[in-house]
Amino acid sequence: MDCSHVFEFKVKRLIVVFTLFLAFFSVTPAAFAQVDTAQVTEDSHAQPEAKEKFDIGKFALHHIADSHSWHVIGHTYIDLPVILYTKAGFVNFSSADFNHDDDGKVIVERNGQRFVKMHEKIYYASEAANEHGQFLNLDEKHHALNERPLDLSITKNVCTLFLSIIILLVVFINVANGYKKRVGKSPKGLQSWMEPIILFVRDDIAKPNLGHKYERFMPYLLTVFFFIWFNNMLGLIPFLPGGANLTGNIAVTMILAIATFCLTVFNGNKYYWKHIFMPDVPWWMYIVMVPVELFGIFTKPIALMIRLFANITAGHILVLSLICLVFVFNSLYIAPVSIAFAVFIGAIELLVAFIQAFIFTILSALFIGMAIEEHH
Repeated sequence: MDCSHVFEFKVKRLIVVFTLFLAFFSVTPAAFAQVDTAQVTEDSHAQPEAKEKFDIGKFALHHIADSHSWHVIGHTYIDLPVILYTKAGFVNFSSADFNHDDDGKVIVERNGQRFVKMHEKIYYASEAANEHGQFLNLDEKHHALNERPLDLSITKNVCTLFLSIIILLVVFINVANGYKKRVGKSPKGLQSWMEPIILFVRDDIAKPNLGHKYERFMPYLLTVFFFIWFNNMLGLIPFLPGGANLTGNIAVTMILAIATFCLTVFNGNKYYWKHIFMPDVPWWMYIVMVPVELFGIFTKPIALMIRLFANITAGHILVLSLICLVFVFNSLYIAPVSIAFAVFIGAIELLVAFIQAFIFTILSALFIGMAIEEHH
């Protein structure tokens, strides 16, 4: 796919943008190391005799998971509101009431009910603590068996979702106003930065896959492309306003995939449904082909959902794992190698952030295009 005609007059500006992102990201490993060294050091001092092996998997999964507070730096957190639907109705309080405990040892009492938090999940507290001081009943794999209220809290991912919506509105309202005020004139300001990417989505994603009906679906394609791209970039920043793993949350990618699925199904024409229920094969093959075609309707959005979730999550885990090599080998001599590889993978992640937005958008356009394609 030749995209040169879209970027030929803007290539220098785009290079500058990605160069700035790369330079900004180069401080990421150091920031992660600075933030997390204190935590690792505290753990090592708390159990000096145990000398447990550093668990990279547990550490990485903890940092990419959603949380009820937003870590700023060191021991500074932004406490977020906890909203629970319980047996006695709605209950509200601040996540600060847990005193940043995540092991089920601190009880919060509201409306005659007691709650504890473990691994960022809130449970009804047990009457008495177990041998570890946790007000939870645990199975042999240390999974909590207590009941859970319906958690509708404003978590870190939810805050990032609101932030990305605000960014999208600010950017595109500004760009739209620019087009209204400068009709027939060359783009200027933010409009000039965004126009080549908008043209890229239109000329190399929408038109080839949707044909003359592309304008009808351009708002969705632009929204999903920039939503994924902006949140991918925010996820690479380890401190405010970034630090959340929104596009690495399978619930978010599922909603995006469902949106594409609904657009595909509800816009499917008679030729699309004929191909599914009456394919051009001998009638005796219908017993095989019809179930396969029906199954394919659902596997397409599932593939969209898993691809975006898995690629973004894997990238974050890889960067964190490389940084953690310092603690695994328990030596500062490995730090230069660890940080060098983390910066290299981080630079690749900048490209992956764009590529994943492109892939999700072009596959969405392809699936919708297959549903609205006219019979030839």
